[in-house]
Amino acid sequence: MSLTLWTVVHAAQALLWLWILRWGGAAYLEGTLLSGFLVSTFAPRWSAEGLRMAALILLVFCAVSFVVGLFVPSLRCWVGGAC
Repeated sequence: MSLTLWTVVHAAQALLWLWILRWGGAAYLEGTLLSGFLVSTFAPRWSAEGLRMAALILLVFCAVSFVVGLFVPSLRCWVGGAC
């Protein structure tokens, strides 16, 4: 995967998690089936607080995986999930 595509994928992921965490996405998704697909398929209806907590954890993981993939290009497929 090219560095440009790697950056675009991680920027899109980070914007999604920031929307849920900061910009009202958690309230919009609260109690919907879509929230279960975004965060987990085991608990299909999440509360807004649960969505914010999951978004924070996944945003941290997204940032760490970006930094790892930036310095170790061979790990881009494993860390980010897209090859």
